[in-house]
This record gives sequence, structure tokens and C-alpha cells, in this order.
Amino acid sequence: MSDPLENLLPANTDTILSISSFGTMLYQARGLTQTLEVIGAAMQQERTINGILIDLSVQQFRKYASTITSPNDVEAPPLDGVWPGMTVTVDCAVSLAYLTSGGNGPYNRPQVSGSSYVLGSYTFYRPVLTMLVKKVQTHFDEWKCSVGWTIECEEV
Repeated sequence: MSDPLENLLPANTDTILSISSFGTMLYQARGLTQTLEVIGAAMQQERTINGILIDLSVQQFRKYASTITSPNDVEAPPLDGVWPGMTVTVDCAVSLAYLTSGGNGPYNRPQVSGSSYVLGSYTFYRPVLTMLVKKVQTHFDEWKCSVGWTIECEEV
């Protein structure tokens, strides 16, 4: 059996994460990190009068926030003109998983082409998320001549 992570990079790319909608450019980088976390509005929990914690959240708030960071890039993406509220499409580097048989499925999120694989009882995939930019940050290290940047986004 071949390793499902053996050929992780898509053909003709240098990275598994990409961000589109920066004008007409598709930006890709190496050495970056990505986090996915559940948005705050997805967590609506209260305790009953008997002290039992219950979930009051509604399904439409089950969305992700993402922070994409490249601490030492050679060249930053075209960040001039990238403002909070701008829509971007992120082909995530982070994989999600669901129970293949009888599971809850991928919550109707599109998958990065070719990223899906089954390992044991679970199907792993990298989601494609339509997100709004929340925060953009960049910095430059003169001595190392390296650019760092961070983009925080939230799923629409």
C-alpha cells in the first residue's frame, strides 16, 4: 500500500496551500503555517439548572477561522490593497477528517482536488474555504533580508 502523503503536492505547484482573489494572482508560498479554529459564534453552551452542560449552537454557525503565517518568506504576497472584508478563496493546507461510513461527511465544503484519501475508518481531505480577510500584517527583517506576513480570515 502506498503512503497517502507521498505525493501531497499538486502537479505544477510548490506548496499545498494557495490563496486566490489577490487581484488576478494565485499566491503560493513555502514554509508557511495555517491554523483552522472554530469561530466563537459556533460555541453556544449553557448549563441547565441541574448543572449539565448543553449545546445550544445552530448548524449555520459551524464555520472556521484561519490564520496563515509565513515567518520567513522571500517575497510577500501582493498585500497592498488587501483589506479587511475582502473575499479570498483558500485551498487549505490543514486536513480535516470524517468517519467514512456512517459518518457526518465533509459538511458540504468543497475539497481541494486530489486531496481526499481514506486511512482506516476515516476520510481525510483539505477543504476549499471562501473567507473574508479580518487582519493583514507584514514585517521585514533587514539583516536576514526576509519578509514575514500573517493573514487572518473567517469563513463566510
